[in-house]
Amino acid sequence: MFSHIMIGTNDLDKSKTFYDAVLGTLGVPAGAVDRHRVFWRTPSGVFSVTLPIDGKSATIGNGGTIGFACQSAEQADAWHAAGLAHGGVSIEDPPGVREGAAGKLYLAYLRDPDGNKICALHRLPRA
Repeated sequence: MFSHIMIGTNDLDKSKTFYDAVLGTLGVPAGAVDRHRVFWRTPSGVFSVTLPIDGKSATIGNGGTIGFACQSAEQADAWHAAGLAHGGVSIEDPPGVREGAAGKLYLAYLRDPDGNKICALHRLPRA
């Protein structure tokens, strides 16, 4: 359904460092800089950060979350730790299992250096 996700940043270098570390824990190669943007390309889609083209400051959306699929709880923990080590802020509950209508999920939440809400998600097998 989605071809790509692009979010704004006010510091391209800081965002590249942060997302190279966080996405690297998921096996995603380092981002490629293209003028005022950075692209992380995978077979399943593209994630990107950009300096706003209109020259104004990038702002965050309240209520929005970007989720990254993880292969295990350990990978989600590594993602979370890499984010904290590179300027991210832990938010909501600590990484762990949440249960709901979608079944059991292992979730870890961060705010990136620009304040965007991101999540690592591992779907646990149904019992």
